[in-house]
Amino acid sequence: MKKLLSLLLALALLAGFAGCAGPGETPATPAATQTAPALETTPEPTADPDAPRIFTDSSGRAVEVPANIATIAVTGPLAQIVVFALAPDLLAGIASEWDEAAALYLDAGYYELPVLGQLYGGKGELNLETLLASGAEVVIDVGEAKSTIVEDMDSLQAQTGIPFVHIDATVQTMGAAYAMLGELLNMREQAAALAEYCDAALAKAQAVAHGAEPVKLLYVTGAEGHNVIAKGSYHAGVIDMLSDNLAAVAEPSGKGTGNEVDMEQILAWNPEVVIFDPSSVYDTAGSDAAWQGLAAIQSGKYYEAPFGPYNWMGFPPSAQQYLGMLWMAKLLYPDAANYDLYEEAKQYFSLFYHCDLTRAQYDALVANSIGKAA
Repeated sequence: MKKLLSLLLALALLAGFAGCAGPGETPATPAATQTAPALETTPEPTADPDAPRIFTDSSGRAVEVPANIATIAVTGPLAQIVVFALAPDLLAGIASEWDEAAALYLDAGYYELPVLGQLYGGKGELNLETLLASGAEVVIDVGEAKSTIVEDMDSLQAQTGIPFVHIDATVQTMGAAYAMLGELLNMREQAAALAEYCDAALAKAQAVAHGAEPVKLLYVTGAEGHNVIAKGSYHAGVIDMLSDNLAAVAEPSGKGTGNEVDMEQILAWNPEVVIFDPSSVYDTAGSDAAWQGLAAIQSGKYYEAPFGPYNWMGFPPSAQQYLGMLWMAKLLYPDAANYDLYEEAKQYFSLFYHCDLTRAQYDALVANSIGKAA
């Protein structure tokens, strides 16, 4: 009886083990399989391409701007020159009237734009009423940041409800300024071409002057010729870079009119080369006894800065300085400047003024500016 019970127990144990899969064996198929409920998924939201976006300007301000800006205004002539090169057809207005010389180069349609005035200095204050009526979606300030730039931009933005942005720009950084403008206006490719020209012109002019003995020079302004662009001033960037600017004064002026000095001081500096501002006394200096004591006048090495449609030497100190620096480098160091200035000017006018510069126009622009050595 005991043997029978032991046999039955062993058989029961074997039957239990048969229900489990051993190593390498296929497990028994369950009688029924439960299906897990499907998870509910929410589709990722699609970004609205027309939604406003945040643009961080050079002053560090995070400004909400339209996704695609269609109309813009500027705060002054410097910004006007810079922005016109990139987006002339987006301008809802201009800061100051075009000089009459611009009629030779710019499309006539741009003369019909309303004049909105200037934020800093100039001939007319920024007219907020006209600005609001212009339909501008963004107002752009370009140039040297004033100490109050954040407060100024924030205040105007609060008053008008229009985004104001500031973009730093100097002789050394105009290429970067155009890259930032391209980001703001969704015009990156066009901005890259302008930035490339500025960077290439800067590098070319610096290479010409590198290693050369700096020419002792004065840049003279004023109706009587008794003002100079002082060394170290904001307006002297190109002059200081390419020459030995003799106009060292205690307090360099931040104005384009420069520092007032007397003829005695100009004679004491006795520059090798004098560049006269287009509004100064170039036409009479050669026959004026007061100027005859200067070595530059005696040797015929005095010139007038080219003007059209703006002063090439940068008054205001904007993008046209890059054409001015190529002219000045060619003038002062002709043996090292192995480029064709007409071709450089032609390219500049095409990129920045959207016009084809003829050889006759170029010759007229530089008539008093090249080849006047004795």
